[in-house]
Amino acid sequence: MLEGLIASLISGGVGGNLAGMLMKKFSLGTLWNTVVGILGGAGGMQLLELVGMLGGEGGLIANIAGSAVGGGVLMTIVSMVKNAMAGQKQAA
Repeated sequence: MLEGLIASLISGGVGGNLAGMLMKKFSLGTLWNTVVGILGGAGGMQLLELVGMLGGEGGLIANIAGSAVGGGVLMTIVSMVKNAMAGQKQAA
């Protein structure tokens, strides 16, 4: 259980940073890409547990992959919201 959580948090942080590197327009900077990615990784792990994909042989691999994707997705969403809010402030 603990190793799964650690793997989830690390892979979420990596996923957030990978998303930031691949989509520079949405990058929040290394620190915030990591923080938001970690939160997304934890959410990705919870979602996989909810649908029952973390049991069995491929559980750790599914956890790492799902957490990395969750981290990247959440980082992108947060960045898009941040950019939209910044655009509203400039328009006002």
